Amino acid sequence: MNKKTTILLINLGTPNSPSVKDVRSYLKEFLNDKRVIDIPWLLRKILVNMIIIPFRAKNSSKIYKELWTPEGSPLMLYGEKVKSMLQEELGNNYNVELAMRYKEPSLPNVLNKIKSEMPERLIVFPMYPQYASSSTGSTIERVMELMKSWEVIPEVNIINQFFEDPDYIKIIANNALKHDLTNFDHFVFSFHGLPIRQINKVHPDRNCKTCDCDKKFKRETDYYCYKATCYENARLIAQELNIPHERYTVAFQSRLDKDWLEPFADKLMVKLAKEGKKNIMVFSPAFVADCLETTVEIGGEFTELFKENGGEKLVLVESLNDNPAWIKTIKKLVLNQ
Repeated sequence: MNKKTTILLINLGTPNSPSVKDVRSYLKEFLNDKRVIDIPWLLRKILVNMIIIPFRAKNSSKIYKELWTPEGSPLMLYGEKVKSMLQEELGNNYNVELAMRYKEPSLPNVLNKIKSEMPERLIVFPMYPQYASSSTGSTIERVMELMKSWEVIPEVNIINQFFEDPDYIKIIANNALKHDLTNFDHFVFSFHGLPIRQINKVHPDRNCKTCDCDKKFKRETDYYCYKATCYENARLIAQELNIPHERYTVAFQSRLDKDWLEPFADKLMVKLAKEGKKNIMVFSPAFVADCLETTVEIGGEFTELFKENGGEKLVLVESLNDNPAWIKTIKKLVLNQ
């Protein structure tokens, strides 16, 4: 019996290739998740399988082709590098595994491997800095669903968010300091958007549109509020870099409709350019590895929007990727469990 501790790193996922067929398969698995599109089952099936996927798969395939490298998906490549580097950092008393919530390496296959090895302890690390039901919650639920029938369930520890970890904050700040911050007119912290109804489910007694969690983080009420943790995350990075409040804006990208978190990042790019901001720096603290949302959406689409409306330069701060300091931070987080 293997008594080692197993570390299970989990990220969102990526298509197996940028082909229309593989992108369609990925979107089908992703968007049919009841936590991602949290509407009644039948409506979700009609919306996803008869409307969104038929119209979106081909265009999404083109976007993934822009992202793809000769070696494959950046998200997968960085995931494998992090797994290997963390294994080396932790040594032989730990086994490090990597799975994706959607597609490969699949959670069922990776958990079956872990089950056969029967570790003494399992540390589950969904690699999302801010908790959200549609990302962290979905991942944890799936892990529990797959493990519930195991004859032997080991001690399980879960890291469900780390948005305020000082080392994580410092890595992002150091990546920004690779550039001269005095050259920038404004700074933007762009987080992945969510429907407002999902935020309201966390605190049904308060309305996301009228609460003040963007101004002050109250741990006792805001710790699992995605909007609140995003604003606190940005505040901590700005403090680390001595960026005053009036020189940065928090925004949300990748919206599907108007009832998502605001301000919308794409509209903010236009607004800043028209206000005369010529050089801006954009952070993407919700993503631990460069992916479609960072490289293509911010680095490509947002840059074009900014320049088309009078801006001159947009600099995207690189994600944590395979930064050795990030590996040491993961090690610290898992050992603290």
